[in-house]
Amino acid sequence: MILRNALFALSITGLLASCGGPGEQAEIPEAQPAEATSTDIGDHVVHFSAQSTDALPPEIADAYDIVRSKNRAMIMVSVIAKADSSPTGASVAVKAVNLTGQLKNITMRQVDDGDAVYYIGEVAVANRETLVFDITITPKGASAASEIRFKRQFFTD
Repeated sequence: MILRNALFALSITGLLASCGGPGEQAEIPEAQPAEATSTDIGDHVVHFSAQSTDALPPEIADAYDIVRSKNRAMIMVSVIAKADSSPTGASVAVKAVNLTGQLKNITMRQVDDGDAVYYIGEVAVANRETLVFDITITPKGASAASEIRFKRQFFTD
């Protein structure tokens, strides 16, 4: 009986130790601030986002000819004139590089739905893959291109 109680006590102690039990603080990662989703480029504000296409409602994906998949990401870019908050057309080019240096060219296409003008492109992604997006954008009427860089990590599992 004493041996059984001793083994039980040792088992409980082992479980507590492996769980960061009393007297030991488990390391909890700090929350990271959300990354920017827009940037000021002079007379315009550029809004950008990247998300998995499986998050899109099926009717939206069908309407814009987007393949829904947890292994595909969509990047969306829009340009707003600061003077009157109106959507502005632009020349938009996007490249993405993952953390191993693999280049992923993204073909962007313009969508004009009457009230808004935006640019979308798709790219294949792997689980836990981080992509660094480089956007080169020249709003209509602008004399020079602007460069924007942001990164996102994708989870496919």
